[in-house]
Amino acid sequence: MRIPTRERALELLEEARRLNPTPWADHALNVARVAEAIATRVSEADREAGIEPGLDPEAAFVLGVLHDIGRREGVTRMRHTFDGYRHLMTLGFDDAARICLTHSFPLEDVKHVKTSAAGPNEWDCTPEEREFVNDYLAGIEYDDYDRLIQLCDTLALPERVCTLEERFVDVVLRHGFTEYTVPRWRACIALRERFETRMGCSLAEVLAELTAAQDRRQATT
Repeated sequence: MRIPTRERALELLEEARRLNPTPWADHALNVARVAEAIATRVSEADREAGIEPGLDPEAAFVLGVLHDIGRREGVTRMRHTFDGYRHLMTLGFDDAARICLTHSFPLEDVKHVKTSAAGPNEWDCTPEEREFVNDYLAGIEYDDYDRLIQLCDTLALPERVCTLEERFVDVVLRHGFTEYTVPRWRACIALRERFETRMGCSLAEVLAELTAAQDRRQATT
């Protein structure tokens, strides 16, 4: 895969955090931790079944770290997807750049981002940039990494990992409720079921382990 090493990804994140010192970078780290944990469980289940592991935990971590890297450009809405893609493409990390675009679209349709005059306009890209995102998504088929980061993006707050339901409430309180909110929720619930089947265990079990690990880290600092 055309992605940076774990160390380089973390360097890029810290560089971006300095440019935009808001809580988004902590969210990205929690996305990465969940992605690595799920990928580890999937890989273990695949090996037990005698098949080639379908996910690499190291790659999952890196993609989680970088999925919101476009926020290095400042406080934006959907523009961060395009900015992240463009930034990582210039660095030669094409597969990580792809995740910058796909992570926000579990419905594979840019129309689910509200564009009405009521409330803030989520699409703060130019019409040409939005068309690029639309064409890009139409020209690819989502793989397991796209789906994994879409799921994990809904399992992380800046301060901790969380359940889907907690994240649903968090997003609605910040961005409001639209006609696409429930379809998006359904898509995310389907992703949870997909990866629970792949792991052979509940997502709640994985989140509990990560929460316990975070509590231990905080107790020693």
